This record gives sequence, C-alpha cells and structure tokens, in this order.
Amino acid sequence: MRDQPEQQAPPVQRLRIRYAKRGRLRFTSHRDFSRAFERAVFRARIPMAYSSGFHPHPRISYAGAAPTGSASEAEYLEIGLSEIVDTAEVHALLDEALPAGLDVLDVVVSPGGSLADRLEASQWQISLTDAPEVVGAAVESFLVAESVLVERMTKKGLREFDCRAAVVSAAVAPGESGGAVIDVVLWHTVPAVRPDDVLTGLARHAGLVPAETALLTRVAQGPLDEEHGTVGDPLTVSP
Repeated sequence: MRDQPEQQAPPVQRLRIRYAKRGRLRFTSHRDFSRAFERAVFRARIPMAYSSGFHPHPRISYAGAAPTGSASEAEYLEIGLSEIVDTAEVHALLDEALPAGLDVLDVVVSPGGSLADRLEASQWQISLTDAPEVVGAAVESFLVAESVLVERMTKKGLREFDCRAAVVSAAVAPGESGGAVIDVVLWHTVPAVRPDDVLTGLARHAGLVPAETALLTRVAQGPLDEEHGTVGDPLTVSP
C-alpha cells in the first residue's frame, strides 16, 4: 500500500508582488518566468509554504500574465509563506536574485480575497513609427464601429471574436521619435483581447498596417473605474 503524502501546513502569510518585464526579457514566456521566479525564491531563501501531495510545489499564484513579446510594468503574482517576513526584505532579496529586466516593483501583504478578481482591465501603450495623424484617423474610425471581428489561434483552435467590444478607450499621442503612441484601455474579456488584436482590428477595419513591428507595453493592470475609464492599483485595499 502506498504511503499517504505528507500534509503541509497552510501559509501563515501571503504576499502580493508587482514586477516588470523590460528590454529583451519581454520575450520571456510565462513558463520561463515561472521557472526563473522559483529559482529566485530558492536562492533568496524565502520561507515558502508548499502544497500537499506526493509532489509539493511552492505556493505561487500567477495572475494576468502579459503575452510573450510585450513589455510590462504591471505583472502580478501572490506567494504563500511559512513564516512572517518583512516585505521590504523580500523585495530586496527577490530583486537581487532575479535577472535584470525582471524587476520587482512592489511587495505588499495580501488583504485576502482573490488577486485575479481585481485584475479587471489593462492599460497598454502601442508604440508605432507611423505618423500620428494617420494612426489617429484609423483609431477614430475604429472607435465609431459597432464591432470589429478578428481571428486568432487559441488553445481551443482558431477563434473569431469582437476586439472592439473590449476597448474601453483609445487615444493617440505623438511618440518620442516622431511616430505615434496609442494609449488603450482593455476590458479583460473571454477570450482575452490583446493589444495585438487591436492592431489586427485597425488593419482590417481602417487599413492601418504598421510600417514596423509595434512595441507593446502594459503600463497598468487592475480594477476598472468605469466612470472615468481608468485602471486602478490592485494592491491597494478597496474602500
């Protein structure tokens, strides 16, 4: 008869962490990051809590990971610990253990509840080399459309969906090098609408085909203020 697996004690503290993917490390896949993070908590000797079962794993919950190839200033995860620790110390230890470009920005004690449920929307910046007036005209045409259907290969096969329905707002501003930046806020829908889907929609609906590959950067992710169309900080406690 096989021995029963050892039951692990529940976490005594949970921490929520905001981190960034910058530079060439924006090409890090979610799987590659999770491996790098697990190695980092081991090297930093963070007192992790572990799951029960025959193959215990450190209690790490990932939420709302950005697509591979996009940069981000607003990635989030939660860890469960076996001891009470100082958040500033964990911040310093993890930042030292992770490679440059995967940078820890905030560490706070979890107030409880689901972190994933607080990630309702994302704010993205889409940087293009095309002229602002050309991009602006395409975005205006996109926004007045009732729907813009696009296709993307998903885990369930080729899916067609309305990318316009997820766009809360979109505005165009001149870029630093003479191009344009689209600032867009997206609802987290199912299936998820990504900024590259918005670009596909702009090409299909308004004929905007970027001259060069766009740089996609998530600048915020969290609860959506529907009245103002802004994205809040998921690490702050709701009033």
